[in-house]
Amino acid sequence: MKIIKGILSWVLPVLIGLAIAMLIRHFLFTLVRVDGTSMTPNLQNNERVWVVKPASIHRGSVIVFNADGEDPAVTGTKDYVKRVIGMPGDTVSNKDGVLLVNGKQVDENFISKSEATAGTANWDNLEMLGIKQRWQDTPSVKVPKDQYFVLGDHRSVSNDSRYWGFVQKKKILGVVKVPFWLKNPAKDNINKQWENFYSTEKK
Repeated sequence: MKIIKGILSWVLPVLIGLAIAMLIRHFLFTLVRVDGTSMTPNLQNNERVWVVKPASIHRGSVIVFNADGEDPAVTGTKDYVKRVIGMPGDTVSNKDGVLLVNGKQVDENFISKSEATAGTANWDNLEMLGIKQRWQDTPSVKVPKDQYFVLGDHRSVSNDSRYWGFVQKKKILGVVKVPFWLKNPAKDNINKQWENFYSTEKK
């Protein structure tokens, strides 16, 4: 009996600790690794970031989602990290390198001009996607209910909504946060860019 009590005295705390860790990972937050360069310069390849699951999603939020069923090239579970540009009901367009949401210019000071425009110009690929998806035959799209339009910060290398469409809400795992103790100079571009999403400059 003493042996059993002795075993339980250290087994139970371990089991409880594991259960708590699993609950936190499932409902609150988890750690993910950035795979690729589509979010440079703000997130680097192989950088580890926290994903907060209950956090609210805004225009400008950086999210992690399961690309299976979103990107046709993905089979099986694969997490993508992208920035939300269009919320449900928003209209997204781009002309001559100027990104517009609901007709208002987006503040893109968190990336360089070349990262925003190189290889994307007037988003001809978005126009082709619009034809394929039976959207309006122009490089302008309206985001459906419970879906999001996402882009990588490095537009010329990012595989995102311009190519395969929207992200369903149910596919989103959470919002990326760079913790205060990590020395990422672009921390505010990830955690706070949504607070100043629209540009104050005139088009």
